[in-house]
Amino acid sequence: MEILENEKKVYDKLDELGIEYSVLEHEPLYTAEQLNQIKDKTEGLHCKNLFLRNAKGDKYYLITTKDDAEVDLKLIKDKIGSSRLSFSSPERLMKVLGLVPGSVNPFSLINDNEKEVTFFLDKNVMTGELLNFHPNVNYKMVTISLDDLKKYLDSIGVVINPVEI
Repeated sequence: MEILENEKKVYDKLDELGIEYSVLEHEPLYTAEQLNQIKDKTEGLHCKNLFLRNAKGDKYYLITTKDDAEVDLKLIKDKIGSSRLSFSSPERLMKVLGLVPGSVNPFSLINDNEKEVTFFLDKNVMTGELLNFHPNVNYKMVTISLDDLKKYLDSIGVVINPVEI
């Protein structure tokens, strides 16, 4: 039930803002590699989303990049001004964003009630092409423009920090 509520929150916000989007239903996907199964069914860029934490575990980061980007956590930590990075546990993901692994994406930041997550968007995603993200569930894909993603994030108080991955 919680997952349906999380998904509905995204659609409700998009509709409230008058944002155009399309939704594709598909088999559940858990990794960026599995995106290949549906890439030909949507237009635009597909992304991978990394939910990370610092060494102390007191700072969280969501980094969104192209699905085929090579990501080196040692290099990224310096670019975002963090200590050593690691992937957050499923328990931390549930605590901070109310989600299970495979569902996290920029839309998920609507669940960050305490504003604990700093959002970084890879400059290679900021090309003007359409973007594809899960709507807080890993069995649907929402296609949206970059401008509309910015509008969505701005409406929920999230700052986009551009970064070169």
